[in-house]
Amino acid sequence: MSKASRRTSTSPTRSSSRPADAAGEGKIETILGIDPGTLKTGWGVIRADGTRLRHVAHGTVRTSPSQSQDRRLQRIFTELVKVIREHEPMHVSVEKVFLARNVQSALKLGQVRGVALLAAAERNVAVSEYSANQIKKALTGYGHAAKGQMQQMVAAILGLADKPAEDAADALAAAICHGHLWAFRTSVPAAAGGRGRSSRGLRWPADAVPGGKI
Repeated sequence: MSKASRRTSTSPTRSSSRPADAAGEGKIETILGIDPGTLKTGWGVIRADGTRLRHVAHGTVRTSPSQSQDRRLQRIFTELVKVIREHEPMHVSVEKVFLARNVQSALKLGQVRGVALLAAAERNVAVSEYSANQIKKALTGYGHAAKGQMQQMVAAILGLADKPAEDAADALAAAICHGHLWAFRTSVPAAAGGRGRSSRGLRWPADAVPGGKI
């Protein structure tokens, strides 16, 4: 269902599917999910058309352990800006960084997260942030789902033939999390007014909503 087209920097995998006609299904939101990492920063692009989510592309920005931190950040920023320019997302969804092995790791992850936010701001793209627990609950209903389970759920939700790599799967999960919230918030007013889709069938855990800002 998907075909691979590789770049050295981001190793993207793109879907062969095309977005639905906006006139037929309503407004389509393109969402970029980012999973910050010092050596591997995952990214994933989806399109949300109401409750329908479609895979567009995903990949990983890789840096070398031998590089200085400033060079790593420069590479991550440059590649994320390329992804944003190519796919023109309307929204960026970033996983919050809470846990790290030590203080130094936490500081470096925070710097990568800052670079991701800067890349979005440089292109004037709105940003939402979600904790890992919120993202997991949005996809599985369980805030402590294992990595493998998340990879399987991402592949199932987006109809991918193969499971994405962990970092890209986490990024796609962040995008899906925001896509669910966006669909929920846009469908409820329409349902209340007797127009458009009903929000019935959207399973959004109550405690997953507050941390997402759109």
